[in-house]
Amino acid sequence: MLQSEALSVLKTGVNVFLTGEPGSGKTHTINAYVEYARSCGIEPSITASTGIAATHVGGMTIHAWSGIGVRKDLSAYDLDAIAGNKNVHSRVRHAQILIIDEISMLSARTLDMVDTVCREVRGNQSPFGGLQVILVGDFFQLPPVSRAEADDEGQIRIAEERREKFAYESRAWADLNPLVCYLSEQHRQVDGPFLEILSTLRRATFGEDQKKILRTRYARVAPEGVTQLYAHNANVDVINMKELEKLSGKVVEFGMHGKGPEKVVNSLRRSCLSPEKLLLKVGARVMFTKNDLAPQKYVNGTLGTVTGFADSGFPVVETRAGTVIAEPDEWHVEDGGRIIARIMQVPLRLAWAITVHKSQGMSLDAVHMDLSSTFEYGQGYVALSRARTLAGLSIAGLNQRATEVHPDVLQEDEKFREKSEKVQKHFQSVSVAEIETLHANFIRACGGKFGAGRNVKEKQQPGSSLEITLKLIKAGNGIAEIAKERELKVATIIDHLEQLKDLRRLDMARDCAHLTKPKHLEKMQEALLATADESGNMPLSPARAFLGERYSFDDLRLARLFFKE
Repeated sequence: MLQSEALSVLKTGVNVFLTGEPGSGKTHTINAYVEYARSCGIEPSITASTGIAATHVGGMTIHAWSGIGVRKDLSAYDLDAIAGNKNVHSRVRHAQILIIDEISMLSARTLDMVDTVCREVRGNQSPFGGLQVILVGDFFQLPPVSRAEADDEGQIRIAEERREKFAYESRAWADLNPLVCYLSEQHRQVDGPFLEILSTLRRATFGEDQKKILRTRYARVAPEGVTQLYAHNANVDVINMKELEKLSGKVVEFGMHGKGPEKVVNSLRRSCLSPEKLLLKVGARVMFTKNDLAPQKYVNGTLGTVTGFADSGFPVVETRAGTVIAEPDEWHVEDGGRIIARIMQVPLRLAWAITVHKSQGMSLDAVHMDLSSTFEYGQGYVALSRARTLAGLSIAGLNQRATEVHPDVLQEDEKFREKSEKVQKHFQSVSVAEIETLHANFIRACGGKFGAGRNVKEKQQPGSSLEITLKLIKAGNGIAEIAKERELKVATIIDHLEQLKDLRRLDMARDCAHLTKPKHLEKMQEALLATADESGNMPLSPARAFLGERYSFDDLRLARLFFKE
């Protein structure tokens, strides 16, 4: 399913499980939905299964949001206490949309407890008290936290019989019965052979052929300046401090500052990727731990080297894109659009090494990993999928567990894919006008104002946004003309054409015969075919990597549109 299709499903207000491989655009799709909801006057409740994931999405943990905290069970007394908590009662009672990110790391019993709280507080026995619930994640990645034990040799192992059940095994999931939107495009990895390795891991068909390819990336010692991944914190801390000590020069310390309720601030401190006490020297290998929204000089995962300290005292970091002064940034917890707690720190961490757990959600151009002590299903897959290309990967060790995904997840994933295909076909059979009505009805039912986010010129035109584009295309207008007339980007108009074609409302041969086809159309179509996946989906990034960066994504999207049905 395309991101645009999933976004359209989300806008109808149905409960959704949004999934897909790493790099398929889950976070991008959710961010687009949040922006849309806010433009209509609705503030989604954004949560995640862990503190680290919560800092990535700018929300709070689902444990804090629901008031369950660290509880493993929910007694009648607990439920009364939670329902009586003024803050919890207010946010749960007035919520309209609940987003839970990294759902793979949330246990079944925790999801059940959240459901119970929502029903109680909202006085509604529908699943989650009638909220629209959006579950986001990939069950092939890190599973719910299990009890770790040390064996006779001191190695950490997980007792399988004590493992937490996956969220999809819960009563709450069954009652919710979410529609599945399985994203199919790939925006992180642009390397065909490497994508195939990751696919074999997901299908549990990883074998000798794939091992041979990974052996070509074997390196006992990490290449200079490359981030290292390990399964255990102990390895990471030792490597980072050793590397820092090797550097000459003065240590400069940056402390973390917090504001808000102590418990919430402490939770933010523990989950923040930047440490409370950041120690740096000139020459230190660092990683940015936050996205720079504007002018976007770095993103979460950007690597660099400290080259000095500015007059302000803050570190000067040399990245591949240029020089950046890393000034303090903020991590916060929101409740109903209001910031209730925040921490401030320079958005850096030492990055000679990090744990696999803390790497989840990152994309790295170059990474070295030792997976010889991997102890959990999904750890190896998460680590390997952090790399964008095979050329950017080096491996010091790989044990059997690193190549394994959970057999239960493997079986369930097939069901998820089948359900997603049914959802996709159903929505393709519904007219644009009907879908637009569903979008409007949900926003109004939530007390929002449908279309509030459109520009003035857009509001003056009758019909839905897609219908307007369709009408103008059929009238013989070009894409650039429509974009100018509607004060929209060309990419947005192309997105409309893709949606209209998916919904079978647009016949490219009949309705778009007047459009100027992009140069090198056949060459681009050949590349799209060559990099298509087994199900026939044509992701753009692999084709662009095959052709080169002089081919724009907009041209490739047009080339894909002009394929014959």
